[in-house]
Amino acid sequence: MTRGRKIWRRIWKGLLYIVGFFVLLIIGVFIYLYSVARMFPPEITDKSSLQWQRTQLDSTAFTLNNSWFRKSRSGLYEMYVEGKPFERGVVYGKLAAELVQRQEDHFTEQIGKMIPSRTYQHFLKYLIGWFNRNMDKNVPEEYKEEIYGVSFAASEKYEFIGSNYQRIMNYHAAHDIGHALQSMALVGCTSFGTWNDRSEDSSLIIGRNFDFYVGDKFAEDKIVAFYRPDKGYGFMMITWGGFTGVVSGMNEQGLTVTINAAKSSIPSGSATPVSLVAREILQYAKNIDEAYAIAHKRKMFVSESFLIGSANDNRAAIIEKTPTELSLYDPKGNEISCANHFQSKTLGASDPNQQQLAESASPYRYQRLQELLQRNGKNSVAKTVAILRDQKGVKDADIGMGNEKAVNQLIAHHSIVFEPKQLKVWVSTAPWQLGEFVAYDLKKVLAMKGLKADQEICDSALIIPADTFLFTEDYKRFVDFRRLKAAFMDKQPIDVERLVKDNPKYYHTYVIAGDYLFKKKDYKQAEKYYRQALTREIATKAEKDHILQRIKLCGE
Repeated sequence: MTRGRKIWRRIWKGLLYIVGFFVLLIIGVFIYLYSVARMFPPEITDKSSLQWQRTQLDSTAFTLNNSWFRKSRSGLYEMYVEGKPFERGVVYGKLAAELVQRQEDHFTEQIGKMIPSRTYQHFLKYLIGWFNRNMDKNVPEEYKEEIYGVSFAASEKYEFIGSNYQRIMNYHAAHDIGHALQSMALVGCTSFGTWNDRSEDSSLIIGRNFDFYVGDKFAEDKIVAFYRPDKGYGFMMITWGGFTGVVSGMNEQGLTVTINAAKSSIPSGSATPVSLVAREILQYAKNIDEAYAIAHKRKMFVSESFLIGSANDNRAAIIEKTPTELSLYDPKGNEISCANHFQSKTLGASDPNQQQLAESASPYRYQRLQELLQRNGKNSVAKTVAILRDQKGVKDADIGMGNEKAVNQLIAHHSIVFEPKQLKVWVSTAPWQLGEFVAYDLKKVLAMKGLKADQEICDSALIIPADTFLFTEDYKRFVDFRRLKAAFMDKQPIDVERLVKDNPKYYHTYVIAGDYLFKKKDYKQAEKYYRQALTREIATKAEKDHILQRIKLCGE
């Protein structure tokens, strides 16, 4: 008996040593992740701008020195900032403090819906910190100072995620991390341009949909921002609270930048966020060659296409960039199109790009874009807007409302059209690209001296009317479809028959119906809906594989 106890004591002692080792190992991993994830803000000699206060003109308009911020009648927010990096960041934060904080609320709320587990959220925090461990070393000092200035306006309630500076910096890489981690946010953006004999007045026209979706609330407060930095060119961009990178913009030289995600492998660590590479191009390049040179000197950790429109060159080209390679795609004609795959000889032949062509919605959407451009003949701003709003499939097929294969997927954060030579820009208003397109003259806005109360900034004579789809029964049905889809995502009961009636041509309607019934263990009805999904235009191979796998499980 005594001997048996000694044996068990040794076993338990050994188990305790093993458990203790693993506990210490886990603690060590988290200490390591915490240490490498920390970001220290830049040293700022003069912080006197933190004492500046904004002046309120009315309920939604403010000024601070020469800078200003307002909400327009269109629902878009408009902002002008100028000066040195840290100062303009501070001014941005003070003018738009409510939007900076609200945007983070919306972002974290959506992350909470996607990842309900607080434990996994904390793990993800460290994982993202590890991904971004070298990011600030790859961000130009100017942009670190500007982001630091903005961060003073951020809420203190999210310090459990990281410091204000660290969080705002990390949010600039959200686009990169999203489509790197499982290509889950490989957003289906579409952009194109025409010039010379492909445009009605021979001038360059650029159009783009930015289909970056982080929940409906995230897209509510769009900012049309105008910058007059102390170095480089004045420019405008479409952004959101706390974000100083560029996804769509034009500078006073008539150079435009829009970004389109491409297929990426999972990286081992971060570099310069795509949006900050685009920002540097917009601020410092006046032609395609200079844009290419800036892209060449920056290291990125995901793959991206930068469609560059240039008034000085009177043409557009695409800079295709991966973590290791760079290529310039020039169509050698008078029009250009960009979806979410590479087109140059070198990067177009790469394995990730070939997989993207075989498994994603990108080539189909690209084909539809070609159809529309050819059908429209010589392009114009109005025709560009019509293309950006198109919901049909190839050969005008009805592929359902919201299909990723359509140019207009009804999820766009914003849609935008540029006329670089005229320095004119049109920005969509809610919902998505269906509302009015509001026009701005970049030259006039940058020449403004302050802001008066209730002063409209847009050029009302150039506004493009809302899409007539907004006033149809189909639109009402789509809104109801989205409501039912959201209820399904929140694990609430849904009316399957009503769901199908709302959007009967869309394959995902039947996938939702099938998944809902599969969870209820009604396998016979679930299989029926899955098989109906197979008869519709399915966006990706992954989704088709999911359907086939569920049909197999239903049969078993």
